[in-house]
Amino acid sequence: MARLVHMSDLHFGRDLPELHDPLIEAVNRIKPDLVAISGDLTQRALAPEFAAARRFIDRIKAPVLCVPGNHDVPLYNFPQRFVRPFASWRRAIGTELEPAFERPNMVVVGLNTVDPFSWQRGRVRQAALERVCARFRAAPPEALRVLVAHHPFEQPEDAAKTATVGAEAALRVLRGCGLDIVLTGHLHQWSVIPYRRLRGGAGALQIQAGTSLSNRLRGEENDFNLITHDGHALCVTRYIAGPDGFASLPVVQIHRTDAGWHH
Repeated sequence: MARLVHMSDLHFGRDLPELHDPLIEAVNRIKPDLVAISGDLTQRALAPEFAAARRFIDRIKAPVLCVPGNHDVPLYNFPQRFVRPFASWRRAIGTELEPAFERPNMVVVGLNTVDPFSWQRGRVRQAALERVCARFRAAPPEALRVLVAHHPFEQPEDAAKTATVGAEAALRVLRGCGLDIVLTGHLHQWSVIPYRRLRGGAGALQIQAGTSLSNRLRGEENDFNLITHDGHALCVTRYIAGPDGFASLPVVQIHRTDAGWHH
């Protein structure tokens, strides 16, 4: 059984301190194999914000895999943004921007979709796809293949944010090397969506987390996901913040067929 916690958009600097302890307690109680954080650990990529994010991560008992979000590069420090955009991230969070986690039953690979030359739009780079595919191809056939990225590859038609550049072509490549699931954030909206509109994405699943700690809500509660996989069925449990900590909602169960994942 693979157990994976997915959180996103912590936004230290615009975080809710009263949620720190309940979130850590809920995650540590679950005892996942891995915690994946899909970007925007900070609000303005400032050193104190990164330091707070580092202290939070250090309290998680499970291994943690993080990828940057668009808020994790400086917005107004233009020399650093365009020359060394990830310098503060590397100092505080880790030198690897696209880390990987491997077990016989699960391979999780990070993808950095941040474009320092754009304010919030994401971009998928060909060289990064090749690295991801190399990991997926080397994994055992039965392993769950999971990608972690900040920017969603497919988003609602009424979404106010710009679509990720290169997403459709990337899905075709990733599906060709066995992709099962993409974990993303950015929209501050929860969803579990089999890819339908993007050609080449059929059979893959996009799981969105909202924001786990930020006060920048989009009409939804602070949340995180628990994803479990027994080799056949995939269960997604959403945990939302309430007066007594983070509580689980009913499970979304998805089954794998020859055509991919289906509710």
